[in-house]
Amino acid sequence: MSDDNRYDGRMPYRKCGKWGLKLPAITLGCWHNFGGSAPTANQRAMIQTAFDAGITHFDLANNYGPPPGSAEENVGQLLRELPRDEIIVSSKAGYLMWPGPYGEYGSRKYLLASLDQSLKRLGMDYVDIFYSHRFDSETPLEETMGALETAVKQGKALYTGISSYTSDQSIAAIQTCAAKGFQPLIIHQPNYSLLNRWIEKRLLNVTGLHGMGVIAFCPLYQGLLTDKYLNGIPAGSRATVTGSLLREGDLRPEVIEVVRKLAELARQRGQTLAQMALSWVLRDSRVTTALIGASSPQQILENVECVKKLSFTREELQQIDAWTSSIELPASPWATE
Repeated sequence: MSDDNRYDGRMPYRKCGKWGLKLPAITLGCWHNFGGSAPTANQRAMIQTAFDAGITHFDLANNYGPPPGSAEENVGQLLRELPRDEIIVSSKAGYLMWPGPYGEYGSRKYLLASLDQSLKRLGMDYVDIFYSHRFDSETPLEETMGALETAVKQGKALYTGISSYTSDQSIAAIQTCAAKGFQPLIIHQPNYSLLNRWIEKRLLNVTGLHGMGVIAFCPLYQGLLTDKYLNGIPAGSRATVTGSLLREGDLRPEVIEVVRKLAELARQRGQTLAQMALSWVLRDSRVTTALIGASSPQQILENVECVKKLSFTREELQQIDAWTSSIELPASPWATE
């Protein structure tokens, strides 16, 4: 049974740019911890806890797992226990899903085949948002955006978006949709955090000008902006896993020292470091929602507390800017400028 008080005002909802769709300030991402051969009790508890806390948006992609595709299967089963008209389900296509020349990137062949596969795994007739997961330099934007348009016309997606496109690529995609009369893109999903601020240079202005919402992924920088690494690298953490997106340069002593300073500032604000990092991402009204991952229901509840303190003093922001600008991290594997 779901909590009857889930819409009691604890979770703020923000318009997705200029569009009518509202998203919760916190979205549950299913990139990690939702794979496997079948849904687990912990996965079910996380989905239900999120919904009871007012999180109505669940973010997926075709390749989420592991293995790829299993997150959609598991989350799809669990979401059937929730009222479909009260939730937003998103999926994406762009990364490798099957062998051969048609299994990745942005062709019409790949995107529409992938969406059909995603819907089958999810057990749903449609997703609320369907994204082009990454820019494809070898495919005309007219084709990629046209595939998103077809998904809407077929009733398999309500809205469309893009992820990890640079500012210039985003402008070109927006202009292509306008010129061809396609469904407007309503949302952009970029990597954005205290330690990866590339979207502040141009992209936030682009999305704001064109009325697009923004959903920030990796707002906790793969766990670096939590208490996890303040005293070294714990066994079993993402940093110890082969292929981890946390790289050696991310954990240099000077980086950890900045993270410790941020943690102390968070403590002074009455927050955990993770809560402050999420509050900071959401301080800008152009950011619609922050995308969190989780490994337990308690982690979700702790992160949701960030919405209680979304404002910062000028002194706090200046201190954060000074600390974060003093370090240089390795280039992001996603789009940056």
